[in-house]
Amino acid sequence: MIRLNLNGTVREVEAEPDTPLLWVIREQAGLTGTKYGCGIAQCGACTVHIDGTAVRSCSMPVSSVTPDQKIVTIEGLSKDRSHPVQKAWAELDVPQCGFCQSGMIMASAALLAQNPHPSEAEIRSEITNICRCGTYSRVLAGIKLAADGGQAG
Repeated sequence: MIRLNLNGTVREVEAEPDTPLLWVIREQAGLTGTKYGCGIAQCGACTVHIDGTAVRSCSMPVSSVTPDQKIVTIEGLSKDRSHPVQKAWAELDVPQCGFCQSGMIMASAALLAQNPHPSEAEIRSEITNICRCGTYSRVLAGIKLAADGGQAG
């Protein structure tokens, strides 16, 4: 059995040590908001937080996460979608198809937690998630809105 602190709840899951964290989150824990995109940690659809840092869960073996590390998925970011990034996404209608957006939100939330007022260059450098629909300008605007405390300027 593997013990994980997932969205504030310690869970025991049965998985092989080399199973990607993404599959444990989706299949064993039943949290399907974290998406499978590329499987090689390039697209970012599988982004979760581990101790506040954005990580790509599709290529991380579950055995590399210790029981004391805190994993947060999109379902655990806020109970009522009140996180500033989630509110900005809704206000600006950021997603198009939405498939990549949970990963985008998680990456953006981690960036703002580490750097509450990033420059446009810092946002472009740090948010490397891929969006097939090309909503990058809306993602950028959403991050800026969240950084400004939800005050559209």
